[in-house]
Amino acid sequence: MKTQAIVLERPQHLVLRELSLAELQEDDVLVDVEWSGISTGTERLLWSGQMPTFPGMGYPLVPGYESVGRIRAAGPKSGHGIGERVFVPGARCFGDVRGLFGASASTLVVPGAKAYPIGDALGEQAVLLALAATAYHAVAGGGTRRPVNPPDLIVGHGVLGRLLARLTVIADFPAPTVWETSPLRAAGAAGYPVLHPDEDRRRDYRHVYDVSGDSTILDRLVSRLAPGGEIVLAGFYSQPLSFAFAPAFMREAQIRVAAEWKRADMLAVREIADAGLLPLSDLITHHAAAGDCERAYRTAFEDSQCLKMVINWTGHA
Repeated sequence: MKTQAIVLERPQHLVLRELSLAELQEDDVLVDVEWSGISTGTERLLWSGQMPTFPGMGYPLVPGYESVGRIRAAGPKSGHGIGERVFVPGARCFGDVRGLFGASASTLVVPGAKAYPIGDALGEQAVLLALAATAYHAVAGGGTRRPVNPPDLIVGHGVLGRLLARLTVIADFPAPTVWETSPLRAAGAAGYPVLHPDEDRRRDYRHVYDVSGDSTILDRLVSRLAPGGEIVLAGFYSQPLSFAFAPAFMREAQIRVAAEWKRADMLAVREIADAGLLPLSDLITHHAAAGDCERAYRTAFEDSQCLKMVINWTGHA
């Protein structure tokens, strides 16, 4: 079997290429991808060559962990049926070409356990489920139904920051403050304030969630904490992080790293989205055909007005 896949042959050199697919095993499904999203966090680092040492890292590679499609074939032990629409967070089915994370292709072979059934109503918006699950995991890891330590300050008003804020509001907690330095990104808040950091005088935040990816930000955040306050690193950082010890010592600051989402997080946000409680449509701002993938990736990474780029795979199966 063959697939059309987006391949990063080396940093900043991306092509659409035909690749061979692994054979379908009895616990696998064959998925025809309809849409995939571009991550402006981890995929930007892969594209720029700034991704730190990471399991499976190396070029050439197929990026992507935000794909949605329909099952064309299902192994007898896959747990799925033909025609199901599923969310696929990645694949390793391309032979010598690495899959990191491997979902940006027209057709994928993945274990049935890695294909999450979704309702038809979400359509292309389902590409956002991975980021929603990431946000959910940061505040309620392990599949609990409500945030454990909901944010009262979120740093960054991109897609992940907006999802964090929306999930906090949906759970009926006090609306968080969001910091954003870009006037273009400051718009679009619903039920919570967005401020430039210089406009905010508070220094008593209990739970600060950083999704900016800024590796130099810790000292600034420590200075805004209440005693015993927590900083949650929910973004992805390409450079080492450090902080001055004395201010953190005086506040007895806590620093926590939010890791990758788990199955329980995905199931929870899928339920919330299917119920219509989590608005997603306004987060998708740009579209491109798979054949125009090189321009699409540059737009996603270089255009400050682009929140989420969605690639349409129609006609490339």
